[in-house]
Amino acid sequence: MPPSTTAATATVSSILRPTPPPAVSFHSASLPQPRRSSSGAAAAPRRLVAVAARADGASSGAETVFFDGGAHYGDLAANLLLGLTLLWLPLTLAAVSRAFILRYRFTSRRVTVVSGLSGADRTDFPYSSVTSVVVVPRFVGEWGDIIITLRDGTKVDLRSVPRFREVADYCRSMAAAEGSLATQ
Repeated sequence: MPPSTTAATATVSSILRPTPPPAVSFHSASLPQPRRSSSGAAAAPRRLVAVAARADGASSGAETVFFDGGAHYGDLAANLLLGLTLLWLPLTLAAVSRAFILRYRFTSRRVTVVSGLSGADRTDFPYSSVTSVVVVPRFVGEWGDIIITLRDGTKVDLRSVPRFREVADYCRSMAAAEGSLATQ
């Protein structure tokens, strides 16, 4: 007598159709308006707030995205221009790979570095593990590198970050709020 096909079909269909990831919704949240003179008021800047929905339907709290982006476009342009010389070609290839493969995300809870062609390589670490944040300006301060040292001694090098001073200050303030930033 052959085995039951319904049990085998159910097993195969559950393998072929994995459970979907949790739903994430994005809401825009208003920031407090800066004080302006009576000559004109500007609209309040907005930030995206990602709210992950749990399976039971309740939200698990808001996570504010401060910065989400890749390498600075000026890094790619400068390296492509200098890549016309054969001497600069390896650095040009590195800049091209940074531009198309790397993404940085600084949220209110963690720092995320996503790399790889499919985005499969992902590194997350909370601000509570950050002990120091150092910036290195590049190209007259238009973009820069951020070197983050973690509690276990690991150094995370984020290359060609746009708005690197703002991002580094935000990272320092979040790490200081967590109480993990070493005094310098």
